[in-house]
Amino acid sequence: MKGGLLLLSLLALAACRGPRQASMGSDSGAGTDSFDIPGMTEASPGDSVSEALLSVCDTAAFFTAVPVDSAIFARMSGRSYKEGCPVAVEDLRYLRVLHKDIGGRTLVGEMVCNKSIADDLLEIFRALYDAGYPIERMRLIDDYDADDQASMEANNSSCFNFRRKSGMSAVSKHAYGEAVDINPLYNPYYRVTAAGAHIVEPAAAAPYIDRSADFPYKIERGDLCHRLFLEHGFHWGGSWTRSKDYQHFER
Repeated sequence: MKGGLLLLSLLALAACRGPRQASMGSDSGAGTDSFDIPGMTEASPGDSVSEALLSVCDTAAFFTAVPVDSAIFARMSGRSYKEGCPVAVEDLRYLRVLHKDIGGRTLVGEMVCNKSIADDLLEIFRALYDAGYPIERMRLIDDYDADDQASMEANNSSCFNFRRKSGMSAVSKHAYGEAVDINPLYNPYYRVTAAGAHIVEPAAAAPYIDRSADFPYKIERGDLCHRLFLEHGFHWGGSWTRSKDYQHFER
C-alpha cells in the first residue's frame, strides 16, 4: 500500500513539474484536457481530489481557463447557449478550479464565464480554496438543462446562462457570462412585489431569507467571498435595495 502511494506521489510530482503543466491565465492550456496530471486526467467535475496528490502538486496547476472547445460547447448548445445569445462563443472561457465543501473535501469545479472576468475568477476561486471557504457544488448549469431553479436548488454555483432577469424581460448579466452565483440555495433571491407577495428563488430557500440566522454556506457582508468579489470590481446583489440577491455577484 505504501509503495503504491509512493508511486502515485512520484508520478504526480513528475506531471506537476512537466512541460505541459497548466498555469493561471485566461488562455492557459490547450483545451479542456489541460489537467495533464495523474489522478486528474480522468477526473470529472464534482470528483474529489486526494490529499496525496495535492501534497506533491502546485495547486496553481489545477486552476485553468481555456476557450470553449467543441466538447464543452456540445454540452451548452441548446441549453445555456441558445439562439439569440448576445455573446460569441469565442468570448467565453471554460474554467476548471478546485473548491472545498463544508466537510473540507477538495472537489473539482467547472464554470463558463466571459473572457473579461476569467482571470479575476481564477484569482478569487484560488483564494477561496486556499482559505477553505466552502462552496458545495460547481458544475455547468447545462447539467441541470440550463434550468436556473434546478441548479439553485442543488446549491450549484454557476455563471454563464443565456436567460432573462427574474420576472423581467431584460437580459440577465448571466447571459453575457458576467455574473456569478455562489451557493445559491443558502443565498437566495428575494423581493416583495407591489401587491405584497414575497418572491423567493429558489422556493426551497425560504428558510434562508433570515440573514441573522446561522446556517452553512451563507455569504455575509465582509466575509472573504464578499470581499474578494468587491476587490475585483464586482457588485453584490445582497446590497440591492428593491430586491436582494445574496448569491449574485456581477460586473
